[in-house]
Amino acid sequence: MVNKISKFLIFIGRPFYFVFTRIFIILIFLIYLIGHLTRILYSIKLPKVIYPKFKIKKRYLLISGLITLILLSYFLILKDLPSPKNLITRQVDVSTKIYDRNGQLLYTIYKDKNRSLVKLSEIPTSLKLATLAAEDAEFYTHPGFSVRGMFRALKKNLSEGKLQGGSTITQQLVKNALLSSEKTFVRKIRELIVSVGVELNFTKDEILEMYLNEVNYGGNIYGVSEAARQYFGKDVKDLSLTESALIAGLPQSPTKFSPHGQNPDLTFVRLREVLHLMRVNKYITPEEELDAINQKITFAPNRQIIKAPHFVMFVKEKLIEEFGEETVLKGGLSITTTLDMDIQKMAEKVVVDELEKVKKLRVSNAAVVITNPKTGEILAMVGSRDYFNTDGGGNVNVTTRPRQPGSSIKVINYALGLSNGLTLASIIDDSPITFSVPGLPPYSPKNYDGTYRGKITIRQALAESRNIPAVKILASYGVDKMIDLGQKMGITTWGDRSRFGLSLTLGGGETKLIDMAQVYGVIANMGTKSNLKYIKDIHTENDNQNVLDPRVAFLLIDVLRDNNARSRAFGTNSMLVIPNHPEVAVKTGTSNDLKDNLTIGFNQDYLVAVWVGNNDGSSMARIASGITGAAPIWNRIMTSLTFKTQSKSWPIPKGLIYKECYSRFEWFLEEKQIDCPKILDGISTTSD
Repeated sequence: MVNKISKFLIFIGRPFYFVFTRIFIILIFLIYLIGHLTRILYSIKLPKVIYPKFKIKKRYLLISGLITLILLSYFLILKDLPSPKNLITRQVDVSTKIYDRNGQLLYTIYKDKNRSLVKLSEIPTSLKLATLAAEDAEFYTHPGFSVRGMFRALKKNLSEGKLQGGSTITQQLVKNALLSSEKTFVRKIRELIVSVGVELNFTKDEILEMYLNEVNYGGNIYGVSEAARQYFGKDVKDLSLTESALIAGLPQSPTKFSPHGQNPDLTFVRLREVLHLMRVNKYITPEEELDAINQKITFAPNRQIIKAPHFVMFVKEKLIEEFGEETVLKGGLSITTTLDMDIQKMAEKVVVDELEKVKKLRVSNAAVVITNPKTGEILAMVGSRDYFNTDGGGNVNVTTRPRQPGSSIKVINYALGLSNGLTLASIIDDSPITFSVPGLPPYSPKNYDGTYRGKITIRQALAESRNIPAVKILASYGVDKMIDLGQKMGITTWGDRSRFGLSLTLGGGETKLIDMAQVYGVIANMGTKSNLKYIKDIHTENDNQNVLDPRVAFLLIDVLRDNNARSRAFGTNSMLVIPNHPEVAVKTGTSNDLKDNLTIGFNQDYLVAVWVGNNDGSSMARIASGITGAAPIWNRIMTSLTFKTQSKSWPIPKGLIYKECYSRFEWFLEEKQIDCPKILDGISTTSD
């Protein structure tokens, strides 16, 4: 019977089809009018009508039947029917994208639907035609529904016993965006009604654009833009004919035809079907079909694209704190970060290469933060050796985890001392000492090499990283003052002051590597704290703060770049030397238990902070201390950053005097023009 109807329709041709569809539209409008009439009847109380006794039954039955039909139509079909205009007024879930400073996509954030909106003009013609061939070749001629498609679906339903609709692109858009996906006759009728309304409110191109941005292409991939990116790793505008045909074939059964599914062979079966339909509809020539079939396809890796993973997760967390989770996951934000992906990739490679060299020394992990000390912009963040090694804790971002900084923290102590009367020429006695604090056991600090240097200058004490002089300086001013200055410079982990004693200057208080980058950034920026930034061109009210006298910052820089002063401890050609860049200042630090090793150094353009150790907190081998753990990583990164640049001298702040003292010239604060200072005294201690 169905075949006869189909043949009859083909025989009488398009005139009948045109008339038939218009009659169907009129019926749809009648249903609309019935719905409006129903609402009017609900709002008006009709007066009782008195009829002659012999006419009551017939008229009552007629009116009752009409009202019953209206009510059934309203409650089953028209009640809560969405407006076609909801397609443009509804809230569409759109993915948030994170980019590096040069526009390179790092990560896409989404909740349930990974979607990016794209204009129809940006979608290649091949993809539009492939979609029409695969889903709705009559799209530009039908009024929202296809009678031929409906009869084809009816035939299939009768032969297979399944409810399957011959949905047009308009109907699919309505179903996906405005209605549910339940397979019932009532829903199909509602779909037809709204589809006609959509056709009356929007142009064909507008409908096609909305469809291509709405439809599911597998899993949580929605819209052609994300489909192109996820399956081929490219922008939708760059798709070839073959790639377009493959994507266009997915909506029929996204799971079944997905190239990442269990039966990828079906992907190519569907691809050939779509290309065949394109040729049948004369969208492509037979030669183009054959060329497309023979084209080799390269798929993107079957995992979500994520570059600089520790950094983007850091940014994601900050964005959620600022904007809320719903906005970040569904709001379609476009975030340009401060990260430089070229620098990031270089740092990641150096970490992997250098860790491979020291794996026998019980060193398994490393972390790196690179910033611009002038602006505070984070240029690179390597949180571990391999983010995707979750079994080994690779997803843990060590740059934001508290670890012991070792002697690298001494710069805060020396900044405090130089701000309160000490000079680089001041003499301090590097000799055995015991500190007695009521209620605590005696504390006797030791130097890392177990030796004593006797009377040395502050410059030598800092450059050689002697422990006893640092503890003596801290004892003269008090732990609280070091904590105060540390917090001003960027330390966020020293909240409970009762935990800390004089060993704080030797690394006895945990800090975050990212905080240490902030601290050293203050010094590199001549005493001005420029808060670390992860989003480009975002500035806060308290973005720049003067927390350290620029002259004191210069004194610290002058010591940290003094290779001669540190040569007694580290040699003249150590990993702390950057070829042709004597301006680079650097400091190392190692915890007493050899669990943490740091190297932090900078010039005026780049600051590089490096940590090495083990995530499980186990100790490294002794040879990993000093300058053989983090220093090689730091050296390679800083060398790469400065390789093509000229050495740039540090500006000398006003208020400094350069004068001779103890057979060498030294820098002094202008107000401290006194005779060469004597041995530091005034420390309450008990000598051994």
